[in-house]
Amino acid sequence: MLREILTLVVPLVLPTVVYLLWVRAVRSSETEGVMPWERLPWVWLAASGVALAGLVLFIVTVHYGTAIPGIYVPPRMENGRIVPGHIEPGKP
Repeated sequence: MLREILTLVVPLVLPTVVYLLWVRAVRSSETEGVMPWERLPWVWLAASGVALAGLVLFIVTVHYGTAIPGIYVPPRMENGRIVPGHIEPGKP
């Protein structure tokens, strides 16, 4: 669950949160007022969130995956029990 939050939810929401904090900081220095939600660049925020999530997923998949040498044995039924799939180590 934590992996999904860190690799999907945080990158999707991060550009919007950063933008809203920036707008809040700029507005507080100028004048106090209500933030106009209609004027926010929702399409750009969503696009940047999707791009950031895609980048994070690419980095996690390519750079942090492990290549285990061996032969994959798919799940099978033995004596009425399901034996889960696994990787049998290859010969060195």
